[in-house]
Amino acid sequence: MKRRRFAVVVALIAGILALVACEPERVVIESGPAGYDGYHVGYSWAGEAGGTAFADADAYIETILKLDEDANILEARMRYFQRVDGFWTTRQAGNARVAVDFSVTPTMATLGSDYRAGNSMFSIYTVNRMSLYAVAVHGDGTAAVAVVEPMTRYQFEMKFPPGFDYRAQMSELTLGSGLVVPTERTSGGAWLAPESWDELGNRHLFALGRYSNVLSDSGVFSGISGSSTVRNFLQAMGVEFSGDRPVATSPKYGYFGIGGWAGNYNAIARYLTGRNARTVTSLVDWFPDRYRDAINDQNQFGIDVPTGATRTVQNSTDGISGATVRMSRESTSYQRALVNAGILSESDVIIGRF
Repeated sequence: MKRRRFAVVVALIAGILALVACEPERVVIESGPAGYDGYHVGYSWAGEAGGTAFADADAYIETILKLDEDANILEARMRYFQRVDGFWTTRQAGNARVAVDFSVTPTMATLGSDYRAGNSMFSIYTVNRMSLYAVAVHGDGTAAVAVVEPMTRYQFEMKFPPGFDYRAQMSELTLGSGLVVPTERTSGGAWLAPESWDELGNRHLFALGRYSNVLSDSGVFSGISGSSTVRNFLQAMGVEFSGDRPVATSPKYGYFGIGGWAGNYNAIARYLTGRNARTVTSLVDWFPDRYRDAINDQNQFGIDVPTGATRTVQNSTDGISGATVRMSRESTSYQRALVNAGILSESDVIIGRF
């Protein structure tokens, strides 16, 4: 009898552990007794505007604020949860598995409705490739580079053979040169969507479009431009040289600009910390007509958009609340934390486009 009871207990514990492994903790924290003092939590989630319940969402953003009794923000944290291959993870985790096949010659992806990925040297498994770069050098001196270009959201690859002259300038590596190859689309919703790669044939990675500055304004590519050498470019990614030849290295990867999703969410936290939540009631200034006119009578942004308005809240040059990503859904999560704190009511919340 005791053995049967023990077996039942073990089974129950195993079941609980399995549930914990599959479902992330959705934080519920009680506020402090005085004023606004304590932790306050808010959420936005995929499909909310279409009627999807929070419990059924496959992606959501969580904001946790620590306030003092006067609503000064002492700490801020934001996380983007999403379900990938049946498991929950955070978009800003940043972990990746990168492998390189140096025998492959990269080829261009086919654009348009008949989209097809080209041949790629890289096998990359990660939650989200925004701002990702990767580099590796073979023992024979062949160098392979991948950069997820932010304007097109395509993975641009470069293969430099043994004996390549690394004194060449980055401006020489145009799409038309054949040295830079957009091999595959990493996500939709790109700002720059050419009908043919020939349209961009005379442009290079650091001057591809209006917002190419996000590559080099900060982070690992800071200071790299069209006049920089290819050697400068590889060294920025951690490649060492012996004389004029790159030293062999296994794949390395990272995130350029302010650091991908982790960098953006950390920037939001830095922006908020030290401010007062009663005066910062949104991460987005909704006053400009192009934003305000895109909010419908249900306080949903980007659903019913008249001429002259926009579906996107983003500033890739100066940032919004510290971040360069699209911000309406993050603002929703933040506002819900203020609802939890008693600073706003639910009717004040603008439901962003997830």
